[in-house]
Amino acid sequence: ASAIGSDWEELRAEFYSADEIAEMDSQAAIVVEFIKARQERGISRKELEELSGVSQSSIASFEHGRMNQTILSLQKILKPLGKRLAIIPI
Repeated sequence: ASAIGSDWEELRAEFYSADEIAEMDSQAAIVVEFIKARQERGISRKELEELSGVSQSSIASFEHGRMNQTILSLQKILKPLGKRLAIIPI
């Protein structure tokens, strides 16, 4: 790891618990997969708004990690992307 990466990991470990770090990493992974699915389908945020009924600003906020979506909203925006929510063992 680079010096910067090492410093970030140390800083993160100093300020967050292992559970908090795992939760943040999980949330980031969800957002990355969501963006990837949207881009793979060639769907813009505006098009996704039209397909899902969830506002473009809410979609953008979710993609930037600034807003938690309700399960209902997530289901609405995942459906046009050919995705669904699933609960899996950790």
